[in-house]
Amino acid sequence: MFEQLGLIGCGLMGGSFALAAKRAGLVRRVVGYSKSPSTTERARQLGVIDVEAPSALLAASGADLVLLAVPVAATESTFKAIRHLLTPGMLVIDVGSTKRDVVDAARRALKTEVGVFVPCHPITGREVAGVENADPDLYAGRQVIITPIERTLTQKIEQATALWRALGCRVTQMSPDAHDAAFAAVSHLPHLIAFALMQGITRQPRGADYLALAGPGFRDFSRIAAADPQMWRDVLLANREELARQTALFRGALDGLEQLIATGQIDALEQAITEASHARATWRMTPGQK
Repeated sequence: MFEQLGLIGCGLMGGSFALAAKRAGLVRRVVGYSKSPSTTERARQLGVIDVEAPSALLAASGADLVLLAVPVAATESTFKAIRHLLTPGMLVIDVGSTKRDVVDAARRALKTEVGVFVPCHPITGREVAGVENADPDLYAGRQVIITPIERTLTQKIEQATALWRALGCRVTQMSPDAHDAAFAAVSHLPHLIAFALMQGITRQPRGADYLALAGPGFRDFSRIAAADPQMWRDVLLANREELARQTALFRGALDGLEQLIATGQIDALEQAITEASHARATWRMTPGQK
């Protein structure tokens, strides 16, 4: 489908995409760049990329597919670095976890070339980072949200959709604002809570002793607190307004439960737990998700 993938960001997400695209026969050649030269070199050694590029601009040079797999805060500077080489024949996509800020950055940096960019958010990831953890199966069976804007070219939307489907993904389309509102609730807030939970325990004098007693339930609940700090710093800041709304709703729910416990309202507490338990028991991930 594509002659050359210009991969900007050779970490877990970018590296996994390159491996998956190569395995599926979707790209013939991968030219990669990362901010750290050692990461780019390691990506070549592992067969994730075929050629090392010394800059984002040279990674995009000659590519008909460009993937930005960088922290969302670096999106605008990356666009500015490559915009002079963008052509109508290129497809540019990203894998950022927020979309309003990414779209705004694209408008500012790409200007008349913004139509070749299709904002994407694959609903996948791991708690480990780095190209050493790149996995060609990371995207298989996952959902990908695309959030085109009014200037996104229809042909590019179709190309991006076909590309993700060829990797075994299901593609859903929504607006950037709707995306950020939804994922503030089901992704960004849970990560924030997990981070706060670990802080609350580890900052206690006996926190280490308590953690030594934790079992599978704590392991499952706290798993996402081990996520990449730089990536999640940027995500939480980028989506701060929607996250603030969800934080307020969560705080209200938590305060309500605390009040029921403090006042010994046995029946009301059991009812509240029953509602939450039922909602979780009947919730199912979208078909095809792992």
